[in-house]
Amino acid sequence: MRSLKKHLDTKLKNKSFKEKFEEEKELVSISIELQALREKKGLSQSDLAKKAHVTQQQLSKIENGVNCNLATFLKVCHALDLEISIKNRKLSA
Repeated sequence: MRSLKKHLDTKLKNKSFKEKFEEEKELVSISIELQALREKKGLSQSDLAKKAHVTQQQLSKIENGVNCNLATFLKVCHALDLEISIKNRKLSA
């Protein structure tokens, strides 16, 4: 039986799979970070949802890496006093 790492390494050679894998990895990373920030501020999901004017279910989906509406995401970020910025992943030559 192949190890998970070997299997993943093989799958990541496929460009389409790799792109989707990287997107999901980024979603999960953001979700984990938002949850950690919420917990650091001592807020429950219900507390933050009220502060952000979203439902607790919407917040739960964000924290579980489920793709969400951008407006909902921004409400949650603003309620956590986070500023969102966009930067180019590729460095200019």
